[in-house]
Amino acid sequence: MMGIEWNDIHASPERKRQFFGVVYFFVLTFVTGIIGLFLPIYWILNGNWYLLLAYAAWYYYDRKSPKRGAYRQSIVAIVRRNPMVKWFAEYFPVRIHKTADLPPDRNYLIGSHPHGIIGLGINALFLSDKTGLDESFPGIRFNVCTLPVNFYSMLRREFVLASGYIDSSRESIEYVLRDSGEKGRAVVIVVGGAEEALEAHPGKHILTLKNRRGFVREAILTGSNLVPAYSFGENDAYDQMENPPGSKLRKFQEFMKHYTTMSPPVISGRGFFNRTFGSLPKRSRIDVVFGAPIEVQMNDNPTKEEIAALHEVYLGNLTQLFETNKEKFGVPKETKLQFV
Repeated sequence: MMGIEWNDIHASPERKRQFFGVVYFFVLTFVTGIIGLFLPIYWILNGNWYLLLAYAAWYYYDRKSPKRGAYRQSIVAIVRRNPMVKWFAEYFPVRIHKTADLPPDRNYLIGSHPHGIIGLGINALFLSDKTGLDESFPGIRFNVCTLPVNFYSMLRREFVLASGYIDSSRESIEYVLRDSGEKGRAVVIVVGGAEEALEAHPGKHILTLKNRRGFVREAILTGSNLVPAYSFGENDAYDQMENPPGSKLRKFQEFMKHYTTMSPPVISGRGFFNRTFGSLPKRSRIDVVFGAPIEVQMNDNPTKEEIAALHEVYLGNLTQLFETNKEKFGVPKETKLQFV
């Protein structure tokens, strides 16, 4: 009707559950963040300052959690059993594919590519215990890095921590992989970050990785094996307005990223009541392929040359992972992975 494809009210119960899972993720990701920012103002205006004082006391007590491995594993396990997150993963669907084991007697730093608009594949895998992740890598405890800004908003902060997310700072990564003294730990970092989100166009495979070596340095400092992972289909979940480098839109987006650490891509997916446009992701199968671990020796003082050499090895392994699997997941044979 009117050029708009409306939702099918006669869809199967399974499809409705999956759609509800996406709405649930959207609310937790965006709506709770907005509520958490304005709730303190509401409390003050309504004379409920004591509630804000109580939360301030809790925040002070809990302030180190983002840099200390998030909340206890028992709490994370409860959150990951939430069936709505499983429905979210099944919506696309998101599927996991491993090419090698990750023995639990080592620690790992996993580079996830591409970032996409909001990292749908990685979020779906690690937010639920029903996506095959635990079965694929038994004995491994995962933490996903996210921007520190995600720990500023009350309510959203607590949910993110209860889901096992940690601060993306060096201190946080080194605590999990080295200072905790535990084995079988894995930290996932979406290396391209907000800048790479601006390259997330359907059919394109452009990674902001050429000059990003900090994660390689962290792997050497902690003695953690490097693991490349690629999410085929990640960039197809949203359409993004064309923003080539040098365009006015791109300059504005880069300006915003510089001052807020977050880029504002102009996107369109599907809506709550239609499948033609909106802020929700489209159904686009996402296949997350984990490569073989790259052996890393701990070094408390690595040289720039050592970091650069390991970075080149990582780029080579990631390229090989892409080339080996691209045609399996609908990427044309002539398509090449680009590093910028």
